[in-house]
Amino acid sequence: MLTIRDLVKVYPGPVTALQGINLDVPPGMFGLLGPNGAGKSTLMKILSGLLEATSGAVFLDGEDVLSKPERIRQRLGYLPQEFGFYPHLTGEKMLTYLLKLKGVEAQGGLKSLVAELLERVNLTAAAKRKVKTYSGGMRQRLGIAQAIAGDPRLIIVDEPTAGLDPEERQRFHSLLADISEQVIVILSTHIVADVSDLCRRMAILHGGRVVAQGDPLELTAGLRGRIWRKVVDRETLAEHQRQFAVIATRRAEGRIVIHVHGDGLPGPGFEPIEPDLEDAYFWAIRGAGAAPAARAAE
Repeated sequence: MLTIRDLVKVYPGPVTALQGINLDVPPGMFGLLGPNGAGKSTLMKILSGLLEATSGAVFLDGEDVLSKPERIRQRLGYLPQEFGFYPHLTGEKMLTYLLKLKGVEAQGGLKSLVAELLERVNLTAAAKRKVKTYSGGMRQRLGIAQAIAGDPRLIIVDEPTAGLDPEERQRFHSLLADISEQVIVILSTHIVADVSDLCRRMAILHGGRVVAQGDPLELTAGLRGRIWRKVVDRETLAEHQRQFAVIATRRAEGRIVIHVHGDGLPGPGFEPIEPDLEDAYFWAIRGAGAAPAARAAE
């Protein structure tokens, strides 16, 4: 179990990036959703030992890892959003280099471990190819290969599917799902569908705070009967936004579709819809919606 208590990070300025984060993250896949600037990257850097917290506590299986960041690095696999590769190296040589940097040791030698890891992420056939010839999805799989080396207890992946095509995204989803059966995997993203597809537990960050957390299905169920849909035109969109609690504006087949929160029929032309996790996300990050969404999770 990863336990986070009253975690605060204040940057010079001062800018408070985290305002007292409290989370319990069990083994399995845990989704961390939030818009840009919500504090996700700051939290990930603190958990990975790359950034010092201003105050608070983090425990991994009961061990205080903020006071001894080197201990968490020994049990951590990390795939940051921007992962640097040497394009002229082959996938096999690149992975070997990364494992040496991490200080990973293997009974059968690094060559055997590299071959095993490449097979696990389905890159054996591309082991001798230069990394510059890899697709975005292949590079992400090479990144996750170095992250799982050394049997880490905690794996952090930051925006892993950004820019991937649907096929590569699905392949990466399957890989993450297999990995999370044994360890804690934190999936930090702004892509709601990734969390919906993969995670049984999640939290939504906004403005450095946890505004909702729980089971994605429970968060969604808490809005059942309170989300309404209406197709509007461009001329009346602003008026609808002033008059109703519009939580999302979407495009569907070239039309403008608004989703509105309300305990009863908001007005003419609205129809009830079954809420999805995206509705729960937008409702949570609106100031008025944060408290009800959090209560729904509880």
